[in-house]
Amino acid sequence: MGARLARAAETIGWQQHRLARVALCWLVEPGHRPLGGMVRELGPVEVLRRLYTGAVPGRVSSAAAARLAAGDPVQRALQLAREGERLGCRVVVPEDDEWPVQVEDLVRIGRDADPRADPHTDPPILFWARGGRRIDEAAHRAVAVVGARAATDYGTHVTAELAFGLADRGWTVISGGAYGVDAAAHRGALAASGPTVAVQACGLDISYPMANAGLLERIGQDGLLLSEWPPGAGAQRHRFLIRNRVIAALSRGTVVVEASARSGTRNTARRARELGRIVLAVPGPITSGMSVGTNLMIRQDEARLVSTAAEVIEEVGRIGDDLAPIPQGVRTARDDLDAVSTTVLDAVPLRRAATVEEIAVAAGVSAQQVRRTVPLLSMLGFVEDTGVGYRLRPEQKPSGSAGEQPSIRG
Repeated sequence: MGARLARAAETIGWQQHRLARVALCWLVEPGHRPLGGMVRELGPVEVLRRLYTGAVPGRVSSAAAARLAAGDPVQRALQLAREGERLGCRVVVPEDDEWPVQVEDLVRIGRDADPRADPHTDPPILFWARGGRRIDEAAHRAVAVVGARAATDYGTHVTAELAFGLADRGWTVISGGAYGVDAAAHRGALAASGPTVAVQACGLDISYPMANAGLLERIGQDGLLLSEWPPGAGAQRHRFLIRNRVIAALSRGTVVVEASARSGTRNTARRARELGRIVLAVPGPITSGMSVGTNLMIRQDEARLVSTAAEVIEEVGRIGDDLAPIPQGVRTARDDLDAVSTTVLDAVPLRRAATVEEIAVAAGVSAQQVRRTVPLLSMLGFVEDTGVGYRLRPEQKPSGSAGEQPSIRG
């Protein structure tokens, strides 16, 4: 096997370890914890040799048995490498400079020896990538934005606004390329001419979903497409759950925009929490079934509430450097008045002039206080002296009049 691997790698100008990783990812579904542990300990070439000879633990041999019997993994890896090159894809492995080291954090959730637990939580063995951006640079400042496929108009609008704001501030938006929230996240980032990454659960030669083929093609040109599965691998249900751990691991935080009570999106959020990443959620209408999951996450302290890109960046950015502004109402000249001046001004009528004594009665202050205050209010343009009393200038309206809303002070 070793000689055949060396010859195969030489024919395409690859190192043996790279081709061995392609063979291993064809033999066993990505994220397989026992296999990943062996690769870290022994290296991919030695693990592939042991698979050939059957000198591997039962959980690894059983995972690879069907495909090992179906064909020669070295020959298959060589075919996949050539097919990937034809498609404009490249294989990125941990030995490469552009490898995103943060995905190695997945070993934190891969230590459970319980055979009933999900065995596909290990760090990736490789990535198939299409796009001009380096993976490490794209994921250096990245936020995952995920949510329901059957998103509402509210969900897609909020997602696009968030993604645009994040990308406009230089943050990479990572999602899964699916319908609904995923697609809106990618489109929002692309609209801001910012970076976006779609992590797929199938080969990069397959546009899934087909309706997003144009969007995925644009991401491949202006952003980055990633997958752990080789060309030709179809989008199967279990692969989306395996894929979700990568979306969480690549990002500093995960934002959930819409999620139903039983949503796969919450699987991504759970992986993020297990990794120690920040989980954020956008609240939704209590009348919407698509907001049940997000609202519940917030209520149970599983996610922190956010509503703007600035708030997301405050949570995932550097402490003290990326603070979001506190929402404030429109500031008016009244906001600079002291309490007595505001009280007197509110007592000045709009349509008729009132004497100092009448204003004092209406305001509940002394006439002396009114005499000291109205000249200043007149100078500031709030009131006018008619000669027989004071009234508001025509452009001024009492803050408590019917139909008026007082200014909200930040």
